Amino acid sequence: MSERKDKISIIVPCYNEEESLPMFYMETTKVLLNMKEVDYEFVFVNDGSSDKTLEIMKKLHEGDAHCRYVGFSRNFGKEAGMYAGLAEAEGDYCVIMDADLQHPPTLLPEMYKVVSEEGYDCCGGLRQGREGDSALRGIFSRAFYKISKGLTHMEMSDGHGDFRMMARPMVDAILNMKEYNRYMKGLFSFVGFDTKWIPYESVERACGETKWSFKSLFAYAFEGILAFSTAPLKLAGLIGCLLFLAGLLFIGVNLIQSIWLPGAVSSFDIIITVVLMLGSLQMLFLYILGAYLSKDYLENKKRPLYIVRERSQ
Repeated sequence: MSERKDKISIIVPCYNEEESLPMFYMETTKVLLNMKEVDYEFVFVNDGSSDKTLEIMKKLHEGDAHCRYVGFSRNFGKEAGMYAGLAEAEGDYCVIMDADLQHPPTLLPEMYKVVSEEGYDCCGGLRQGREGDSALRGIFSRAFYKISKGLTHMEMSDGHGDFRMMARPMVDAILNMKEYNRYMKGLFSFVGFDTKWIPYESVERACGETKWSFKSLFAYAFEGILAFSTAPLKLAGLIGCLLFLAGLLFIGVNLIQSIWLPGAVSSFDIIITVVLMLGSLQMLFLYILGAYLSKDYLENKKRPLYIVRERSQ
């Protein structure tokens, strides 16, 4: 009787990846076939693609028993795609990878060695450089991770992405967190577990264009901060106190000027300035408060993270 092999689940969330998906499958399969000590499976998640991504998944499933797929009823986002892939996976170890080959499959053997022999629960890929990204995008990314680390007090930095191999206990811990507003990078850090990082060189997409615009990245960053920190609310209170003191100082200085230099300062101008300043800040703080309340509102609805339209049999 042959000894049971460890099984690795390759989870691939896809949104309009018809060009890169076949290349990803071939390159990753080559690596996995050389890992004689393991069994493997692909879990493809179609996140409401409008191209032929789902058709390609079906063909891969028909031609290779190692391939399974899940198709959403619409686009629910990458966070939902990753969660669905983890929920469907049957492996002892789970790897989240992008279909654009920016996550090198050649790293899989080393990752497996780390989690199976060195006692780590997780092995993540540490991205070096930002090949293919604009300078502005790189600056924004680095700034976001520094701010996030300071506000959330969790280990997150530029280069720590979703590309990682996780042991089953860590996967189960993440699956047990069923919150609607998900920020997976934060969840990976929140659940803990021992993690080792392996650096890899950043490369451009194999083909196609990124689905992440600067606007969507900014919204994603804001969601991440709201999901793991109440610091913006505390910051709003601190700024409010400082501006109140600054307002008192401003009024005091202008009162002194009006006494010593009659007519130099209009009381109307002072009032308008203070009202506009305080009004704009109130609107900003109401927006921050509303953002937190909206998160709680969506959580209480208890809607599903995603809806499956079809899956492989």
